[in-house]
Amino acid sequence: MNYSELVQAIKDYTENTETTFVSNIPTFVQQTEERIHRTVMIPELRKNVTANMTAGNRWLARPSDFLAPFSIAVINGDGDYTFLIDKDVNFIREAYPSVSTTGLPKYYAEFDGDVQSTSSPGHFILGPTPDAAYSVQLHYYFDPPSIVTSGTSWLGENAEEALLYGSLVNAYIFMKGEPDVMASYQQSYQNALQRLVMLGEGRLKRDSYRDGEPRVQM
Repeated sequence: MNYSELVQAIKDYTENTETTFVSNIPTFVQQTEERIHRTVMIPELRKNVTANMTAGNRWLARPSDFLAPFSIAVINGDGDYTFLIDKDVNFIREAYPSVSTTGLPKYYAEFDGDVQSTSSPGHFILGPTPDAAYSVQLHYYFDPPSIVTSGTSWLGENAEEALLYGSLVNAYIFMKGEPDVMASYQQSYQNALQRLVMLGEGRLKRDSYRDGEPRVQM
């Protein structure tokens, strides 16, 4: 389902083409995408990026589409990975109170977020402060472009039921629709979301050779 098809389906289900309602459809859809992405950890929405630390700088910038980290690893000249340990900011502050304490970083923590500045996606704090421009790889869960702006998306192709019914719930809240219809849309959304959770937490993370095929209870 692409964005044009989704918009048409929302209009058809609600039988509403009023101008103000239609102009708010992008909001209904984007709110649904955000809710799903923060409820279900979808393996396809993982990304790896490589950058360099800066010697004497304990801050490491986060990518603009960052949602949550999986790991941060320092890569040496031989290509060997040393994974940093995720800690609380206060632990790093107490363990390395002086910025001048340098070395190969052992720990990291999420220090601030993009709410601090519209021009900055936030930073990790490292401990100890890097003593060289080490190569670093961040493996993280990212916030994909919305189907509203891109026209297509992973949710539109693989979880269109959750995307549609979630958008209909938001649309019906806007319309102040009948409670029984609202309840029906809400139940359909929850059912679709549960199937997506099962897919994301089960089948998409399974290796059939090692884990065997999942069994469906009848």
